Amino acid sequence: MTSEMRVRLLVLLGVIGVVLAASWGRSGQETTEAVSDSAATDQSAVGSSFDYVQPIPQSLALDAGKVALGRKLFFDAILSADNTIACSSCHSLSKGGADSRVHSIGINGAEGSINTPTVFNSGFNFVQFWDGRAATLEDQVDGPLNHPKEMGSNWKQVTDKLRANVDYRADFARLYHNKLTPENVKDAIATFERSLITPNAPFDKFLRGNSAAITARARHGYELFKSYGCISCHQGVNLGGNMYQKMGIMGDYFQARGHLAESDLGRYNVTHQEDDRYAFKVPGLRNVALTPPYFHDGSASTLPDAVRVMAQYQLGRSVPEADMSDMVEFLYSLTGESPKAAHD
Repeated sequence: MTSEMRVRLLVLLGVIGVVLAASWGRSGQETTEAVSDSAATDQSAVGSSFDYVQPIPQSLALDAGKVALGRKLFFDAILSADNTIACSSCHSLSKGGADSRVHSIGINGAEGSINTPTVFNSGFNFVQFWDGRAATLEDQVDGPLNHPKEMGSNWKQVTDKLRANVDYRADFARLYHNKLTPENVKDAIATFERSLITPNAPFDKFLRGNSAAITARARHGYELFKSYGCISCHQGVNLGGNMYQKMGIMGDYFQARGHLAESDLGRYNVTHQEDDRYAFKVPGLRNVALTPPYFHDGSASTLPDAVRVMAQYQLGRSVPEADMSDMVEFLYSLTGESPKAAHD
């Protein structure tokens, strides 16, 4: 099979991925969970759910009390063993929902082993973490809280500390019939995280019919994004986050980079299936201009670097400088409004 045929196959698989993503959304995944009527209207303005991409809803119907409680927990280092690390330590709401580091720093100065993904729009992802080991945002909370290099805590320690706090006891008693439990802590944090959407990017306005919302170069960049085959993996509301893909389809990325680490095995670490070796959840591209460095290993420091690597190892192509510039212009148009809940 020639390289061109393989790229065409990838595009076809991407179309299938869009259909599957829409199906997962209708069956109860977080992508369409509790979307308000106004958001549904926005979706209908750009066609069916089988379109390649859709704009971010302008609002979600979420419990305001739980969002507020989850926000308080998100910023509280009480969740960590030594009261020094909060969710916001690695997911800064002023840095695009990430932390601008190759690897985040946890308790006692411990360095993580994988690049921290953004928390913005994470409710639209079909699974959480690069390797997809958490099915939901609620499940995701367990990971950092218990990890010895992140928060280094456990649920007994966390709930004991929260119950000793009169304000937290009152909050949970008001919002949850069974009061303060690990499940309710996770529910509150996940509800807040779902609220961290970034609507009204220039590209969203373009999708809703305003052709002048993005520059001519960005429009050309979007056409190139589709014609090169990038959209075979980056589609849906998040322009990604709805499928797995192997890192290095058209070339051995890891051999070229060297120094193979356990985190490079990706989905294989979860399933131990050979087909999942080097496979990762495709990251969403929303607000990507705000969240360098890129990839699970943080090896690309700029957007042009990231586009070149993706073109070479995922599509088997090189990108002329003019095309690169326009595609990066398109990627900048994906920066949306800062989440409202971040400023409450």
